[in-house]
Amino acid sequence: MALEGLTEKLSAVFKRLRGKGRLTESDVRESMREIRLALLEADVSYKVVKDFVKTVTERAVGQDVLESLTPAQMIVKIVNEELIALMGGENQKIATAPQPPTVVMLVGLQGAGKTTNGAKLAGLFQKQGKRPLLVACDVYRPAAVEQLKVVGGQLGIPVFTGDSQDPVAIAKAAITHARQHGNDIVFLDTAGRLHVDEAMMEELVRIKQAVSPNEILLVVDAMTGQDAVNAAQQFHETLSIDGVMLTKLDGDARGGAALSVKAVTGRPVKFVGTGEKLDQIEPFYPDRMASRILGMGDVLTLIEKAEQAIDEKKAREMEEKLRKNKFTLADFLDQMEQIKNMGSLQDMLAMIPGAGALKNVQIDDKAMARTAAIIQSMTPYERENPSVLNYSRKQRICRGAGVKPEDVNRLLKQFDQMSQMMRQMNNPKAMKKLRRMGGMPGLPF
Repeated sequence: MALEGLTEKLSAVFKRLRGKGRLTESDVRESMREIRLALLEADVSYKVVKDFVKTVTERAVGQDVLESLTPAQMIVKIVNEELIALMGGENQKIATAPQPPTVVMLVGLQGAGKTTNGAKLAGLFQKQGKRPLLVACDVYRPAAVEQLKVVGGQLGIPVFTGDSQDPVAIAKAAITHARQHGNDIVFLDTAGRLHVDEAMMEELVRIKQAVSPNEILLVVDAMTGQDAVNAAQQFHETLSIDGVMLTKLDGDARGGAALSVKAVTGRPVKFVGTGEKLDQIEPFYPDRMASRILGMGDVLTLIEKAEQAIDEKKAREMEEKLRKNKFTLADFLDQMEQIKNMGSLQDMLAMIPGAGALKNVQIDDKAMARTAAIIQSMTPYERENPSVLNYSRKQRICRGAGVKPEDVNRLLKQFDQMSQMMRQMNNPKAMKKLRRMGGMPGLPF
């Protein structure tokens, strides 16, 4: 993801500090110079970097830090706290109207992903029990209205287009439509340009004056680096934005915009787009982002992803099957599908504390697809009773899944090992024996 380069550089700095044991003021200042360079290379605003490093240095060279038993850990703690403060301190929610509908005006430059990410945002609120309405106020860009209809249709969210070619009239009519049809939150997808210009800003001001939005959310492309921050500053000066949504934060962007926006505009990042799929959007939590940047993982986001992806009813059914030792290949496939819904395995690994040391481990997401193809090429009876899989059955499965016999054998061996482990976990006598032997490798017994 973005800021990966910054994470590596900061981790190297902290590793050297830990290796020194006792630290001098000279050690701290040298490390701060390296941190400053790392932040600048990540495309963080120069002024933001200057102020950040000055604040951290003043705290880090204090007597309490340098004379503590773990000065390096104290410095990591200070950097973490200052990163959180730099990004806004805590998650900021969208302002809601006392009487529905809440009106969210999405603004930004063309190409930032306003239309798609506006739909993602509407989908996120839909999952929270809201009844969103998407409004096509971009009457200039070819196919903008059709694009909104497509993404809205994929999420099952209605799209209002109106009969007018005047974006202001469309916005006003949409609010009336929302009140009449019970939509409690409205997202206005406004027009953008390739750069900030007077005509675009005038139109946005007129829409703002006409509908008095509860929230003006600026959508910016994280891959544009400092240009994203400059655009945010210009939009804020004209419209007084309430927050920012960063898109493409999953790409190769240096990601400095995430660290600069709040300091430059005074307005927080509220949401981030983390992928191309319509469910890949997250509320922005400064503490979690700081934790990721420092290579300390993000367990809370990982838990939230699991809660969204895993069906509670299926989880209870699976627990009952495990108790009765009835775990089958069909169940294994179902578990894989739920894990797949959580996103890339590489991204999930990055959220586990301490997994930064495994950054060079290549996780083959395609292996999961191959495994699914093998199981799906079996008959229902074979999935329930893998012991019946003889040579001819395996050959048929190989042809259906497009794999080699050793791939099928490997899967069956892994499944057999899992089954044995689960039987042991449900056998009190076996568990006592395991504890006497020192436990099962990899399990906390």
